[in-house]
Amino acid sequence: MKRLPRIEQYGLIGDMQTSAHVCDDGSVDWLCLPRFDSPAVFAGLLGTHRHGTWQIAPAVPGRSGPGAVAERRYLGDSLVLESVWRTPVGSVRVLDFMPPRDGAPQVIRIVEGLTGEVSMVSAMRPRPGYGGVSPWIHEVGERMVAEAGADALWLDTCVQQVEKDGVVVSAFSVAAGQSVAFVLSWCPSHATAPDIPDPEAALSETLAFWQDWTRECSYDGPYREAVVRSLIALKAMTYGPSGGIVAAPTTSLPEEIGGNRNWDYRYTWLRDASTTLAALLGTGYLQEAQAWRRWLLRAVAGDPENLQIMYGITGERDLQERELPWLPGYEGSTPVRVGNGAANQLQLDVYGEVIDTLYLAHESGVAHCADTALLHQRLVEHLARRWQEPDEGIWEIRGARRHFVHSKVMAWVAVDRTIRLAEAGALDIDVASLIELRATIHNQVCAKGFDPVRNTFTQSYGSQELDAATLLIPRVGFLPPTDPRVIGTVDAVRRELATPDGLVRRYPTIADRAGMDGLTGDEGTFVLCSFWLVDALALTGRLDEAHALFERLLALRNDLGFLAEEYDPVRQRQVGNFPQAFSHMGLIQSARLLHLLAMQSSRPHGAIAVPAPCATSPSTRQTRADLMPQHA
Repeated sequence: MKRLPRIEQYGLIGDMQTSAHVCDDGSVDWLCLPRFDSPAVFAGLLGTHRHGTWQIAPAVPGRSGPGAVAERRYLGDSLVLESVWRTPVGSVRVLDFMPPRDGAPQVIRIVEGLTGEVSMVSAMRPRPGYGGVSPWIHEVGERMVAEAGADALWLDTCVQQVEKDGVVVSAFSVAAGQSVAFVLSWCPSHATAPDIPDPEAALSETLAFWQDWTRECSYDGPYREAVVRSLIALKAMTYGPSGGIVAAPTTSLPEEIGGNRNWDYRYTWLRDASTTLAALLGTGYLQEAQAWRRWLLRAVAGDPENLQIMYGITGERDLQERELPWLPGYEGSTPVRVGNGAANQLQLDVYGEVIDTLYLAHESGVAHCADTALLHQRLVEHLARRWQEPDEGIWEIRGARRHFVHSKVMAWVAVDRTIRLAEAGALDIDVASLIELRATIHNQVCAKGFDPVRNTFTQSYGSQELDAATLLIPRVGFLPPTDPRVIGTVDAVRRELATPDGLVRRYPTIADRAGMDGLTGDEGTFVLCSFWLVDALALTGRLDEAHALFERLLALRNDLGFLAEEYDPVRQRQVGNFPQAFSHMGLIQSARLLHLLAMQSSRPHGAIAVPAPCATSPSTRQTRADLMPQHA
């Protein structure tokens, strides 16, 4: 039986329409075809090898012996994964990648001999329908095909393939200078068989694509390697045909090992996509913002009054949540869910994130769009009618609605950015009423969301609980970082929600009964919240502490540079869906902020262009002393 790897033992390959998780033992354990949100054809990640895997590795036992170990890296700034195996009789490397496509999705695996001669085995066990269907596997000419319902998987190679007990096996040897390629292609089962590509040509084209794309990155600070790898992760989670961005390419990787906080993240959250676009815009990528803006217009359509907090990757609204009882879950963490019931929640903060990103796109030079301007106006008008309602908030609680401080702050952000765009001539809207509304929201939050005894903003009006989302108050410009209330909130979050190493939980959880969020069980520290603390420390003048925490967070990445949603400081391992767009967005934004503040400190009389709002500050050219607008 296949061992149970940790989440951080996986690498990612993808084609901007779907992706595959490749373990450090050479096994592809997660692959959804043809899209991110399609049923998995390999679901071993959430079960066992019986639920679908495809392993290519030195034969064990055999001439290679049992001690073969893989070393991994990506080829340059690309998503081409190289695994090098060194055995007593020789060494080989396996190149795994998915070519960016116009036609059939393909996983290409090229085995190259480096030294000696190594016996290898490819064992592919396809199990469509999230591991629930055994396909009909048969030969067509010299090709092997696995068919089940609407799906057909074609496996092409130059070595012999044999089907045994639902597994397609190839045993072969490679000597130095030799190579063997395997190409797995998907197509509808009723369609004509897909063409067989030239693997070497596909490799060259894939490398060229990623090298050309990463060359556009404008970040030139000291953390460039980490930033570029995070940008590649975000690009890989973008659905190219529509511009939608998934929160993560997996479902049901647990927030607590053995727990029930397991959710499907293969959809486009307005919040996650907006903040991801902020990171892309801030590093020079404008085309992605234009594509996402078109996706937003299609998804919201003519119905902004019924705005959902998430949609399918092409704008689908029906994301009905269900459980898959035949999957035992990652390390026994059940249930495994597909779909997401939070789609119909009220989360008022998304108006702020969306409008903030539209503002940032304007500030970054993305061309004006009349249709977007009209949608923006209707969104802010709808928010003006609903901002005083309680909601489920950024953390998508499944308990009673509350007046979350973060939701109100982001409602303020929506109004503030709208005023700024109107004053810049980019929106035709009545500013006077919005200025009054902005002041009303601000005054209410400061009166009802702040605990003067503890000198901290709280999670919701009248509550005692804290919330890491309040760390964003200086970041979005609601209050300046020098305000005592901001400093008090940062200190309170560090005291009550952070570990001694500075890793931050979202909010308090209760292990043995349902907490504020309506859920039982615990969870790890939230990676994005820890990056928020980096930013808050930096903005409040504690740069040395901010840099130290940032370095600790970089050390949590796996050997390939990826971060999950959370980190378990007790078990010292990553948990939650992987890789997570939120986490990599946070890394990019913190790296940018630290670099810009360091530049500022080295030029005390020069103005520095700080990163833009929700990622940053409401102004694009201010020194840190004037980083945020002053509000009472």
